[in-house]
Amino acid sequence: MTKVLISVDMEGVSGIVHPAETLPDRYDYERGRALMTAEANAVIAGVLDAEPSAAVRVADAHGPFRNLLPEELDRRARLVRGRPRPLGMLGGLDEDTDAVLLIGYHARAGGGPAVLAHTMNDAILDVRVAGRSLGEIGLNAAMAGQLGVPVVLLSGDDAACAELGALVPSAFTVAVKEAIGQGAAVTMHPAEARERLRRAAADAVGRRARVEPLVVAGPCEVEVDLNGPYTVDLATLVPGVSRAAGGRTVAFTAADFSAAYRLVLLLAQLATIRPG
Repeated sequence: MTKVLISVDMEGVSGIVHPAETLPDRYDYERGRALMTAEANAVIAGVLDAEPSAAVRVADAHGPFRNLLPEELDRRARLVRGRPRPLGMLGGLDEDTDAVLLIGYHARAGGGPAVLAHTMNDAILDVRVAGRSLGEIGLNAAMAGQLGVPVVLLSGDDAACAELGALVPSAFTVAVKEAIGQGAAVTMHPAEARERLRRAAADAVGRRARVEPLVVAGPCEVEVDLNGPYTVDLATLVPGVSRAAGGRTVAFTAADFSAAYRLVLLLAQLATIRPG
């Protein structure tokens, strides 16, 4: 049986351009949740158009990982919800997974112009593996690749699509909006975006054998630029993590990309701790 994981973020969903649409305490969040869930359903439908017997898992991959509306999600899929969990945005991924689809994703911190670009959270300014800057797209694609699983489709703005294209040229992408800046875009109508996503998901899953996993060989030399000096102080309490040049950078060596990925997740969580 074909196994597919759909990881769904929110910033790259059609129509969304502002934090008020993505943060649970803001006035337009419920609209963002509805748009996110509808795009997830379109992709589920496309996967099952191509592989009617596929086992589909959907990982809620935005913020608290409790955004998708469970009662509105296509009942043929299984929802991975809540945090913390070992693989973060890729919750539900395993070695038996045949393909990963990244839906509603955004570009990395420093990439742009790009809508709501960031890496994990606002406390991380950059993540470099062997000198190459990777955002959530690259980190998740490489984590999937560590298990031999290809990322076959990504949707988001044009900057997000270009980011995956540079890493996995054979992957399918759907640009549902054209970025003007961090908080502005020319966006496709949500209904049109869903139609395109359904078709692209079917094509991507049907042609998954043509897409190579993104493999980053270990050991991995990793540098992480952190926004706050307090987070740097906390990070250096983790065995193997040291300060690097520049004052805001920490560095470590991981045996493989899986270990590197997990440590970056931990650093992102440490960044949420405030002094006092």
